Amino acid sequence: MGFLDRRIKIVLAANFISVAARMSLVTFLGIWFVREARIDLATVGVAFLCEHLLRGLAAPLFGALSDRIGRRALLIASALLTSAVLPCFLLVDGPLALFAWSLALGITGAVNMPVANALLLDLAPPERRQSTLALNYTAMSVAYTLAVMPAGYVAEQGYGFLAASAATGYLLVAGLYATALRGPLPLERAAQPMLFAGVRDPALLRFAAMAFIFPFSMGLVVSATPLFASDFGVGEGYIGLVLGGNSILVAVAALPVATRIEVSGPFRFLGGAALLVAAAHACYAAIPDVAAALLVGTLVFSFGELVFSSAVPAAVARLAPPGRRGAYQGGWALVSSLSMGSALFFSGVLRDTLGWRPAWAIYAAITLAGAVFLFRLRRQ
Repeated sequence: MGFLDRRIKIVLAANFISVAARMSLVTFLGIWFVREARIDLATVGVAFLCEHLLRGLAAPLFGALSDRIGRRALLIASALLTSAVLPCFLLVDGPLALFAWSLALGITGAVNMPVANALLLDLAPPERRQSTLALNYTAMSVAYTLAVMPAGYVAEQGYGFLAASAATGYLLVAGLYATALRGPLPLERAAQPMLFAGVRDPALLRFAAMAFIFPFSMGLVVSATPLFASDFGVGEGYIGLVLGGNSILVAVAALPVATRIEVSGPFRFLGGAALLVAAAHACYAAIPDVAAALLVGTLVFSFGELVFSSAVPAAVARLAPPGRRGAYQGGWALVSSLSMGSALFFSGVLRDTLGWRPAWAIYAAITLAGAVFLFRLRRQ
């Protein structure tokens, strides 16, 4: 890609490593807490929700702070602290320890998403920002694939190796930002900095009220489908292969898709993406064989993910005024974290009250309603 300079490649590499380190472990932690720590699923869901809630609430603050002091120092500190906190899940022996670990992880993880995205947008040419975000998503999808596919089999042997590899990965990220990303970085400053400008913008709030279905559904696929399949006797190895296959498809096609739709703007195809996501939830609800439902539903979800993965952050960047890119990415990170974090919580509640199949039908209906509003947004 000719528009990539060396600094963009460094940020992409750091995001690749951090996603591999985190998701190789987090994807299977719900199973570990339920089976090994003997904590009920509803409590695990609440703890995950608290982690995402704290991460989301802190994200606008860190994003706006990066608009004022720069991105690099915050990214280094976040990576170092995450490397220390993430493997401490092995010490969790009950609900109190689980909540303490979740809150610590929420704070340390609040920096990366808004600040790294803002740094990529700082470095990319304005006309290629959606393509740059798509390439970043491709890198993260490849990382997810390479990490999750073998991690499922490693998890069947024990979780200690996963904890060690996750900590090592974040140490590598910190070293990469500290040693390879030297020199001045571009930073557009606002005339009147506002810490929570993005959170208070009515335009961003209207968009978030419709687009939350995408991170919520991502949370369902990443956190709830492994438990859904596991409850019906599907092994972690197969689950890892299916989720990894999703990432392979996204990795191969995300950049060509984003390059093709970039000229139409980030809002145009989000309604269609939501329809595909709703169809994926319907597959989980309706296909009798759970292994087949997991495979087909995740495949359908992948096609929607090809669009929203780059279009949503590009839309947020389009809404941001000069000098407030980090704050707006932080505002969206708040919405994204709350949506993803609530996915496992609602899954636990609905599974215990209605069962998995009705729960997936409810998710399909909610996503379908969101698709209708996103189609109206396209016309506006």
